[in-house]
Amino acid sequence: MAQALSELVIETLDPVDAPAFQRLTGATDVQVADLTRYRELLAEWNAVMNLVGPASMAAYWNRHAWDSAQLLTFAPQAKVWADLGAGAGLPGVVLAILLKDVPGAKVHLVESMAKRCRFLEAVSRELDLPVEIHNARAESLDLKVQVVTARACAPMPRLLEFAQPYFKRGAVAWLLKGQEVAAEIAEAEKTWKFESDVRSSKSDPRGHVVQIKGLSRVRKV
Repeated sequence: MAQALSELVIETLDPVDAPAFQRLTGATDVQVADLTRYRELLAEWNAVMNLVGPASMAAYWNRHAWDSAQLLTFAPQAKVWADLGAGAGLPGVVLAILLKDVPGAKVHLVESMAKRCRFLEAVSRELDLPVEIHNARAESLDLKVQVVTARACAPMPRLLEFAQPYFKRGAVAWLLKGQEVAAEIAEAEKTWKFESDVRSSKSDPRGHVVQIKGLSRVRKV
């Protein structure tokens, strides 16, 4: 049965409609309402700018909401996050919605494209989220956070370049990655020293969640 499930295309699973998402995560009715409104805003803005693949919206609760929310199961004590290359706000906006009532919680949304920052600002205002939006390149910022995350931002070697300043200030990373994660890690190890812990994604049997810690450059001999 497990093998059969792993062969299904994720869009056909849609396990996670809103009630199923709520059962999986323990999200409150208010949080689910915020996530529903975020879905509506994402669809509206996606019609005029490229935020996510239009076909992916049919599986929003699994492919976007649960895929992002699962990060809190890997780092349940973390309150301060940075989402690098935040784009459409995945996973950062979902994390901010779920952390909104947690004292001291904040999600830094780091995005270099101004038009995407305008979308993030609109969502943040409407949902009153605990976020700070940075229209900047990730590696140019000096932020102290507990966890760095990213989804569909860059291949691992480049992503670790973006994340290095955050590691210097004590962060670890939990990154959403796809099927080629082993090859990405192997390539990154040519340039970087780090510890990695690869977990299976809870939202997609083809995906992975990767913890990175102890990042430093490989010294050239």
